[in-house]
Amino acid sequence: MIEAAALSTLRRLDPERAHDLSLRALRTGLVPGTRAGPVTSDRLRTTLAGIALPNPVGLAAGYDKNAVALAPLMRSGFGFLEVGAATPRPQPGNPRPRLFRLPEDRAVINRFGFNNEGIEAIAPRLRGRPEGIPVGLNLGANKDSPDRAADYVAVLNATGGAANFVTVNVSSPNTESLRDLQGEEALRALLAAVMDARGPGGAKVFLKIAPDLSDAGLDRIARTAAEAGIDGIVATNTTLSRGGLGSPLAGEAGGLSGAPLRRMATRALARLHRANPAMPLVGVGGVATAEDALERIEAGAGAVQLYTALVYGGLSLARRIPEGLDRLLLARGTTLENARGSRAAALADGPGP
Repeated sequence: MIEAAALSTLRRLDPERAHDLSLRALRTGLVPGTRAGPVTSDRLRTTLAGIALPNPVGLAAGYDKNAVALAPLMRSGFGFLEVGAATPRPQPGNPRPRLFRLPEDRAVINRFGFNNEGIEAIAPRLRGRPEGIPVGLNLGANKDSPDRAADYVAVLNATGGAANFVTVNVSSPNTESLRDLQGEEALRALLAAVMDARGPGGAKVFLKIAPDLSDAGLDRIARTAAEAGIDGIVATNTTLSRGGLGSPLAGEAGGLSGAPLRRMATRALARLHRANPAMPLVGVGGVATAEDALERIEAGAGAVQLYTALVYGGLSLARRIPEGLDRLLLARGTTLENARGSRAAALADGPGP
């Protein structure tokens, strides 16, 4: 009841104002359910690229961009968090308004443009976080950077090993030409530079890709990622597609997230798993229920992330989804390991972008 009333109030506000207020409420201890710690059980405990997780349901990058609410988020039920994206220098992002709710579609469009306080502000917060679940950092590049590959390396170096994993974000549609880095030659050079900067024993390195890639593009990325020796792929970021939307705001520029992305993101994930079953994968995009989480695992994910679903379902999803996943696994008499990739062949052949 309290959460439903809070969500109703927030949805009457400007979306970005509501987002900022929700972070402030977390920081000041006004959000219920942020003291119990992660949901876990023998069925839910797992590893992702060698990182031990109490459960495979995490918070996607984009919500806590500046790592200001790590302690309460770490106690909210999630099995891991990802913050950022962080860039070398602070930047304001794109002009407002730049965040739009599409309630008819259970979706959101954003064109933030990597607004953040910069890695020099964010890194100490990562280093000073309490013990608990793993935390990763999404790496970004400044909009006006003459060398975006160098920006990713600069952010990684500035973390000083404070993150359990870092995610190379080359798939945001809101920084001009950023997605060009998904091209084979550019991506190979970028990943080589990041892996060299990471060095032996450093944070795990993931790559976050767009859902709008062709089948050939997905296959190329799977091959390039494996050749680079990265630790995992996050599939996927937001989409530029607008098919089938019912909201009057559907024409707003930016990346679309939420329920309309589910089928596209699941298909991309399954295709990546089919191309390289050994590559650890994180499924994100339209995850809103325990059933959604299990579908991504069956498509090949070792873990899943959510963000837009919180706008409509509240932070209690951080507990409800892993608890529901635990019940589903019990009811089906299976394990995360046995479920992983079990439907990848069928899901990879679903409708494309």
